[in-house]
Amino acid sequence: MARLFGTDGVRGLANEYPMTPEIAMAIGRAVAHVLQNRAMNSAKTSLPIGFKPLESNRPVRRAKIVVGKDTRLSGYMVENALVAGICSMGADAFVIGPLPTPGVAFVTQSMRADAGIMISASHNPYHDNGIKIFAANGYKLPDDLEEEIERLVLSNALDKNRPKADLVGKAFRVEEAIARYVVFLKSTYPKDLDLQGVRVALDCANGAGYKVAPMVFEELGAEVITQGVKPNGLNINAKCGALHPEAVANLTAEMRADIGVALDGDGDRVILSDENGEIVDGDQIIGLCATEMKTHGTLRKNTVVTTPMSNIGLEVALRDKGIQMVRAQVGDRYVVEIMRKEGYSLGGEQSGHLVFLDYGTTGDGVLAALKVLEVMRRSGKRLSELKRGIRLFPQVTKNVKVSKKPPLSEEPQIQEAIKKAQEALKNDGRVFVRFSGTEAVCRVMVEGPDAQKIEELAEGVVQVIRSRLG
Repeated sequence: MARLFGTDGVRGLANEYPMTPEIAMAIGRAVAHVLQNRAMNSAKTSLPIGFKPLESNRPVRRAKIVVGKDTRLSGYMVENALVAGICSMGADAFVIGPLPTPGVAFVTQSMRADAGIMISASHNPYHDNGIKIFAANGYKLPDDLEEEIERLVLSNALDKNRPKADLVGKAFRVEEAIARYVVFLKSTYPKDLDLQGVRVALDCANGAGYKVAPMVFEELGAEVITQGVKPNGLNINAKCGALHPEAVANLTAEMRADIGVALDGDGDRVILSDENGEIVDGDQIIGLCATEMKTHGTLRKNTVVTTPMSNIGLEVALRDKGIQMVRAQVGDRYVVEIMRKEGYSLGGEQSGHLVFLDYGTTGDGVLAALKVLEVMRRSGKRLSELKRGIRLFPQVTKNVKVSKKPPLSEEPQIQEAIKKAQEALKNDGRVFVRFSGTEAVCRVMVEGPDAQKIEELAEGVVQVIRSRLG
């Protein structure tokens, strides 16, 4: 049987393997079992000297697991299955409802929970869903724990391990989760600044940030014009949000806003629009924030972490400012791994995952937007002026639907097509081809100084991939 966990948790079509309520319940049981054992062992070793627990089978303490979700229709189904699984293994579930992925990570830390689970398929359409797990420190679950959970789920090893009577766990509804997260986000914005007089066009993708994001900007003083804040379970990411930033760009220009902010369905990505309705992507956000952070001495080791998808123009612009750029494997978890290992403070992806490690443990769209607004307020410059310091090369990315994902190194025809495209660009551009970690898609990215030429080269590679893997 194929692995459950991909690069960003478990993901698939809702109510079809692996995103079935049966698997969700099994994941809940496995997470609870692993963490309940850890909680009991931790509590026993921390008992005061001379203390003797009551003679009972009751655990010294129950594991606490936070469960959040985005606004997909299937979220109710998955949430209930997870909670049932958690409680059936003697742990307690703390249900917080719709909240951005970084909010779940924050609440997990804030409540001193043992883990947090986010139900979301991020930028995917409403009919998909997913499960991703955070450790107690708010970071993605370590590989060894993820592998242990997967082993327990796929082996049915817990079928005979069922707590009884008062050993069964409880479920609690946490009403103040949104308020906790709003207070945290506001705390990341300098106290000597506000957003009075700033007009923000905000698109929440009908997703998890639809309540939180407007509250944050409004409470800091901004005038907020919203769209994508009426989720119905089916319209998440539908022609709105970070996947369709032209919607917020049009709203920004129409309403003469100072900035447009487009989140994705689970709120961990952001794409911006300047006051002219021109899109500002993740690379440009990284560039202007890195420049400001270096000026103020907060860019640790004068280095940022990106991925192979980041534009070569960003690398050139940063180098000219004395900033090094390190490329991690595609995926925000790999960006964060390098940041934590090497002690860097800023990283992200062109797609809008921006990680400010001094404030959060994962990509956070609202936090990133606040950091850009901070740069704008301190410098007195408009976003259109700030982004001009990061000149990007023309870049085209094409998604090819595939029926299989063999190692690309074992596909000589595809390798030859990539080689020819790269030779045509010489040293003035890049060709990068990879499979999506969450979809049946192969992504082809080509960049270079000539927009028409890179479009032709990308299409040539696409045709070969389609003929081999379509």
